[in-house]
Amino acid sequence: MKSSKTELPAAPMGHAGLIAATAQGLPEQPQALQRARAFAEPLIGAQTLDTGENVWAHADAVAQILKMIGGSEAMQAASYLVYACEHLNKPQEVIAKAFGENFAALAIETTKLVRVQRQARLVQAGSVGRNPVSPALQTENVRKMLLAFSRDLRVVMLRLASRLQTLRYYAAAKKPMPQSLAHESLHVFAQLANRLGIWEIKWEMEDLSFRFLEPETYKQVAKLLDEKRVEREVHVEHLRAELQTQLKAQGIAAAVQGRPKHIYSIVKKMRGKSLPFEQVYDIRALRVVVPSVADCYAALGWVHAQFVPVVEEFDDYIAKPKANGYQSLHTIVRDVSGQPVEIQIRTQAMHEHAEHGVAAHWAYKEAGVKGYGGVTASSEYDAKIAVLRQLLAWERDLSGAAVAPDGTEVREALEDRIYVLTPEAAIVELPQGATAVDFAYTVHTSLGHRCRGARLDGVMLPLNTPLKNGQTVEVIAAKEGGPSRDWLNSELGFLASHRARAKVRAWFNAQALDETIHRGREAVEKLLQREGKTALKLDDLAVRLGFKAADELFELVGKDEFSLRTIETLLRPPEAAVSEDDLLAQKRQRLAERSSGGATKGDVLVVGIDSLLTQLAKCCKPAPPDEIRGFVTRGKGVSIHRADCSNFHELMVRNGERVIDVQWGQPKTLNATVYPVDVAVQAQDRQGLLRDISEVFTKERMNVISVQTQSVKGTAWMTFTVEVTDAARLAKVLGIVRDIAGVQSARRR
Repeated sequence: MKSSKTELPAAPMGHAGLIAATAQGLPEQPQALQRARAFAEPLIGAQTLDTGENVWAHADAVAQILKMIGGSEAMQAASYLVYACEHLNKPQEVIAKAFGENFAALAIETTKLVRVQRQARLVQAGSVGRNPVSPALQTENVRKMLLAFSRDLRVVMLRLASRLQTLRYYAAAKKPMPQSLAHESLHVFAQLANRLGIWEIKWEMEDLSFRFLEPETYKQVAKLLDEKRVEREVHVEHLRAELQTQLKAQGIAAAVQGRPKHIYSIVKKMRGKSLPFEQVYDIRALRVVVPSVADCYAALGWVHAQFVPVVEEFDDYIAKPKANGYQSLHTIVRDVSGQPVEIQIRTQAMHEHAEHGVAAHWAYKEAGVKGYGGVTASSEYDAKIAVLRQLLAWERDLSGAAVAPDGTEVREALEDRIYVLTPEAAIVELPQGATAVDFAYTVHTSLGHRCRGARLDGVMLPLNTPLKNGQTVEVIAAKEGGPSRDWLNSELGFLASHRARAKVRAWFNAQALDETIHRGREAVEKLLQREGKTALKLDDLAVRLGFKAADELFELVGKDEFSLRTIETLLRPPEAAVSEDDLLAQKRQRLAERSSGGATKGDVLVVGIDSLLTQLAKCCKPAPPDEIRGFVTRGKGVSIHRADCSNFHELMVRNGERVIDVQWGQPKTLNATVYPVDVAVQAQDRQGLLRDISEVFTKERMNVISVQTQSVKGTAWMTFTVEVTDAARLAKVLGIVRDIAGVQSARRR
């Protein structure tokens, strides 16, 4: 639209006796319509819409359509203020001063909807040949736009009236209408009019839209209707007069009239039932309007008595109204000549609702509490819920979801979400209270992670600013990076969407896992370097250890839940068994190397005898300063046991003569000798128990060379084999282990 912005002085408000505005309704003001026209004419009189229509003429026509469906003068006045908005520097301030805050809010909201719809059409037009927008997606976008502003029914009604006038303009000017606009009119606006029960607008929108979408089919059906139009009209008029006279004679004050023929509905029936034109029943149709519901059924009874009814074509929408509140009796009968005639029978109130639907009452925005859909609203709240129910049902007609019967649920379903736009005019649905961060994550997870700022309607605002319906959101993102931990702090208000919050948590969990895996990989690679096994493939090593992939191994190593000693054991092949000849050779070598009374490799001295081959018994695993005893074995030297070892006591009973005295010697090397000992731990099983116990041994510089665990009914039994230089120090370490949460006992075996 060509425009120039102007700042006008406030229009006079008139006398002080204006009717007070309700919280949501438009106040009735003296001469509001004349004042609005006078206010808007200098601004829009010479302007042109992008359709080519003069703005002033369009506003006049919209006001007339609103008047036709029962809109008050205040609503008609609003149609001019909407188009004046775009030509004011400060429309909110100027219109509020001249007409009040309610008029200003309505004009601003409607203008915003007009703007985003125009922007979407421009984006679609620019996408032709590149990434064209499908008609289905366009329909969905426009539907969401209307729903975004549907909390104010007045905005919806103004847009319906404006779109009807646009269709009329193209038809009168005999100009081809853009297919996208015609498709949108048929599949969005006409369906919305149907859902709200405004059939007068619905029928006309459908016929005009279909005329532009399928001009050849439209012309063919129109021609078929015209061929016998005069004959048909004479026949219908004769039947109408006869029916009205006969009903009056029966004491039923009925107004009988012919019903208009709608080309689109005829085509739908022909296609839906695969019928030729001649078999479409409602080409000849009458409407009977009577005073009461009882008269409806009385008239139906008389009609069925006089004519032959087509039983399968009868519908009782009084007993079972349509979803949009429509009520009427529909029957098809055959007259004396055998021609089918559709007859609709309804009360005057039903007729008004059928023609104008919710607009017949103007719901909660215009006149407060009035009946809707055959049900009298007991409060303004009930009237509002009735309208919201229809809007929600219209939305769910397309999505296939069930309509909530409870009014509160309907209200919450519509009011607990908002619709905002991307800079390309794509519609994004968000929960109420959502921020630009929620928006970014809804568009794309990567965009959410990299979000660093946002412009709302072109203005830079903090990221935790709640978004409003219809705002355009532009995200400012870094090239790389991740979210902030502050976003997970609910008190700071950065996120309202559970889905976005889950994505942020997932990012931090992934980062922590990456760090753990990296730490585990470094530890394993260092071990392979020490062992000279760098050529070994890490994935092969993991499989040999029972893991599916190397990262699983690295994760447990990084968490200290898998001992590196296990990997060392795998990498070092077991020593070959020593024969008796080898043992004898070792003994001779040791005797030659030792001086009298010297220490053995195990730092054990045999008292009274020159040094003999010794080995530590595996059953009790002695270590200094344990009290020890020796037992001379056959061919394997002296076996060293703890004095309290049960196996040693059995050997002593059977072969006491082979028991000798031994004692711990002093190691001759700088590095103290280490001794493997077994530690038994009993504890309540829990996640991380093995890690916590292993950490104690690690901190106390005791190397764990093997672990055996078993868990039964929540109790864990663990056996650790650790290397010590001094068994006395082990008692202190076991005391620390006993202090770990869940540990019931820790003792040396």
